[in-house]
Amino acid sequence: MVLLLRQRGRLTADTLARELEVSTRTVLRDIEALSSAGVPVYAERGRHGGFALLPGFQTELTGLNHEEALAVLTAGSRRGERVFGLGSALASAVRKVVDALPEGHRATASDAAQRLLIEPETDLLSRRPVTEEVPDTTMIEVRRAVLAGHRLRIHYAATGQPPQWRTVDPIGLVTVRDRGYLLARRSGEDRTYRLSRMLAAEELPEPAQRPNQVDLDQVWRERCAQFLSSDHIAVLVRVHPARREDLLSTAVAVRAEEPDADGWLRLEVTYQDLWHAEWALWQLGTSAEALTPQSLRTSLHHRATAVATRYGHQPESRHLLPS
Repeated sequence: MVLLLRQRGRLTADTLARELEVSTRTVLRDIEALSSAGVPVYAERGRHGGFALLPGFQTELTGLNHEEALAVLTAGSRRGERVFGLGSALASAVRKVVDALPEGHRATASDAAQRLLIEPETDLLSRRPVTEEVPDTTMIEVRRAVLAGHRLRIHYAATGQPPQWRTVDPIGLVTVRDRGYLLARRSGEDRTYRLSRMLAAEELPEPAQRPNQVDLDQVWRERCAQFLSSDHIAVLVRVHPARREDLLSTAVAVRAEEPDADGWLRLEVTYQDLWHAEWALWQLGTSAEALTPQSLRTSLHHRATAVATRYGHQPESRHLLPS
């Protein structure tokens, strides 16, 4: 609270409550406690009133706690703080970092931060990213087990199956396009669990059966290769650059990409099955062309022929009968 008041000046009780994720009653109680402890905080009444510190008041640098340090380290990994439930810790850590800067540097850093925007809520087409929600209580248990090296019980709802409790050995957490995954082992077998499908989690006291050191990037690449090698269809497709993102939004994965001779792009993408590939490429119309497999080209040709036949003649004139 002191850091917020130092950096922003006068703030209302409602603003402090929102920033600190507590109730207004808690803010008022803590303001009174600060005042009793000798911190020169005072209230200003009126329409534009709030709480403020006397000018020139300084505090000692408060060291980062474990959660805040972890949040700072993950801040550069594409919203890792949001997916892994570290948003509140990151906000607190950033306040401490800013407060530790010399006065001149603090103003420069604040101005620079206002001119850099990383991954806004919508893109130029006003599409909002889909961020999967994971209950805080579940995320905390998963994160603790991963970092402490303990076994983990998860209540997991796999696709097409009723939720079941499973005991796993957690290896690490990965976020991809705002989707979080737990890499783990179960009964000696590699497993990858979607965080959004975890209904509950419990950290267990016994140690996890896992290596002491891990190259998480390498493990993730291996899991991806294993995932793509089973029950999926690989498609070679040409696409107009303007529709590239639309193509990627429907594909399971991209295996290769290179420019084509006419300015289009040639990509090897993966879909769940033939029906999924047909549906996805149909959405792109003439802005994409499936080159292989032939079965996909045939199914798209049959669909296009049926549509052309349907619209190739004038519809019959029909009149609604009076009721």
